[in-house]
Amino acid sequence: MPLNPADDAFAGTLAQHLPEDTLRRAEPRYLEEPRGRWQGSALWVALPRSTDEAAIIVRACNDASVAILPYAGGTGLVGGQITEDGPPPLLVSLERMNAVREVFPRENVLVAEAGAILAEVQAAALEHGRLFPLSLASEGTARIGGLLSTNAGGLNVLRYGNARDQVLGIEAVLPDGSILRGLKRLRKDNTGYDLRHLLIGAEGSLGLITAAALKLSPVPAGTGTAFFTVPGPSAALDLLALAREQIGEGISAFELISRTGLDFLTEAIPDQRQPFDTPPEWCVLIELGLAKGLDPAEALQTLFMEAFDRGIVEDGLVAQSEQQRQDFWAIRERIPEANRVIEAISSHDISVPLGLVPEFIDRGAPLLAAIGPYRINCFGHLGDGNLHYNVFPPKGGRREDHYDQREAIKRTVHDLVAELNGSVSAEHGVGRLKVDDLERYGDPAKLAAMRAIKAALDPKGIFNPGAVLRSVS
Repeated sequence: MPLNPADDAFAGTLAQHLPEDTLRRAEPRYLEEPRGRWQGSALWVALPRSTDEAAIIVRACNDASVAILPYAGGTGLVGGQITEDGPPPLLVSLERMNAVREVFPRENVLVAEAGAILAEVQAAALEHGRLFPLSLASEGTARIGGLLSTNAGGLNVLRYGNARDQVLGIEAVLPDGSILRGLKRLRKDNTGYDLRHLLIGAEGSLGLITAAALKLSPVPAGTGTAFFTVPGPSAALDLLALAREQIGEGISAFELISRTGLDFLTEAIPDQRQPFDTPPEWCVLIELGLAKGLDPAEALQTLFMEAFDRGIVEDGLVAQSEQQRQDFWAIRERIPEANRVIEAISSHDISVPLGLVPEFIDRGAPLLAAIGPYRINCFGHLGDGNLHYNVFPPKGGRREDHYDQREAIKRTVHDLVAELNGSVSAEHGVGRLKVDDLERYGDPAKLAAMRAIKAALDPKGIFNPGAVLRSVS
């Protein structure tokens, strides 16, 4: 169905039904995205203060066949929060709906509005002696609604799961303007279809999440962090298996880092201190969070000695202070920053079955070498099989000189992922960047079901048109 623009005339009519200053001209910050691939076309942004106001906005857009583009923290990397095509949409930002409504420490539950910033939700949980474990580099700006809409992953998926695993209930405005009042704090509720999980990961294409009941966890009594060097990715997997045998569910994070990533830090951020005098070819950053009475440093030392005896690890450093722990994590967290300085030709957020990670890495490099002399920075969340596999020009080269090879690089990587029964989007989502990839590699039955769901809930196609699924005119 053809859509109409959210122009001045529409904004003027809508403003009559909302409090003053709910509608504003769209500032440049709403029209940009981190990688600079798209420039937004929206003229107006709506900033509701309540779910009822959000419902008025959605209902008006549905009645007028005006597209809605939900906007959270703007940190998404696949273009889900911005569009250049079609009539200008109405941006809807829930940044004013940023309250932590309630905390139930005995239940390990926190209810937050969708505009709440992740770091503030984490802090609110800590005030009550609890942990909200979702953690990622953009947590100082990313908002809960966007994180749930993209089913964000991050550093602690190994232990706590993705965003959807940390949600008990959802409040949302559906495309017809009705309000889904699903903020139940129940661990069990078998009353038919679970719309919570339909909206989580839909990237704003099925409705507008306005609040969520989030699971909290106990704060570990002791935390331990270490860098272990390993002979290669296969040994890293053996180390993970050994760690699970010895430590069980106390492993919070298990990150794989290659020498290329460490070399990029030296090249792009030379003031960043590194843990080893000579960068290893491969290393693992591991973090434990253990209960009272257990010593994380001792557990890491025991793990190292057993792994060393087996030839799984070659060297290691256990953080001796909170500052050293933060320094260790700075290595991992600044690798994407170094990547941005050096500038990738093609970046890939992929996952494969855990046991096939070494095969993917071993086969990927020769396949790409047949196209050109690239540098590959492979790093990421080995504990859950999610790798950031980014391809760069040779040292001293410019990515602009390789733009004509970008599609061949991406196709080579994604074809290998598909062959290994993996996913071409592990944690960043589909957005607009990977619509073609979803059509190429997605299961036909799944795609048909997704289109049927979209048509049923959003028959006019007003919610985030062109994201996840191609718009049908």
